[in-house]
Amino acid sequence: MAAQYPTLQDRPIKDTICLFDVDGTLSPARRHATPEMMDILARLRQKVAIGYVGGSDFSKQEEQLGSPSVPVTDVFDFCFAENGLTAYRLGKKLDSTSFIGWLGEEKYQKLVKFILRYISELEGLPAMRGTFIEFRNGMINVSPVGRNASQAERGEYETWDLKTETRKKLIEAIKKQFPDYGLTYSIGGQISFDVFPTGWDKTYCLKHVEAEADSSKGLSGVQYKQIHFFGDKAFPGGNDWEIYQDSRTIGHAVKDPEDTMKQLKELFDV
Repeated sequence: MAAQYPTLQDRPIKDTICLFDVDGTLSPARRHATPEMMDILARLRQKVAIGYVGGSDFSKQEEQLGSPSVPVTDVFDFCFAENGLTAYRLGKKLDSTSFIGWLGEEKYQKLVKFILRYISELEGLPAMRGTFIEFRNGMINVSPVGRNASQAERGEYETWDLKTETRKKLIEAIKKQFPDYGLTYSIGGQISFDVFPTGWDKTYCLKHVEAEADSSKGLSGVQYKQIHFFGDKAFPGGNDWEIYQDSRTIGHAVKDPEDTMKQLKELFDV
């Protein structure tokens, strides 16, 4: 499939790349992108470079954006899982970075025990379904309801969280308990928030985009002068905010995947 697209240096608008958040931007949370979305992305890729940048691990993005016959690495030029800490360029894996290596086991265990204790004492949770802390290569993902919640339970929790601001309050409690850990907290999706070292937000992926200009390393040599980013959590505290408002990007706030498609049609005539 990748061979159907011009090389990066031969794209009609070669100095432009479009980067996308996943949940709420390319697909409904934890669901597969629609055929219409995949078709628009394929047409967009004929004109510009495309990539996604998501907080989840690579396997989840494979489920949402790939298929049994076409892996996600064939759909996008750049795949940035865990904010780019796990990254693929034209199907080849790039060097990754470890959260546990950065923080250390002792501090990590203190953090995890505090979070689990806090969640165990919450009152009024609509459900508790397991996997309250998901360990990833570049971060941890915290979910008071648990990542094993069904789609209906996720929706119920989201409504409850909007009223109680439980995720926001838990983040403030962690900040107060561990003020010297150098961590950043970012709410994304319906049920969880990410915890990662400061500077390891979605802007981390931009180093891979900027590296593309160095042809001496066997890369295309393309300098991306316009980096468009599309995300539905483009507000302070949302996990798209840092990259959305970064001076290197042109940020586009979207309401949902349908709005993403509408904006792409208007901007790139796809």
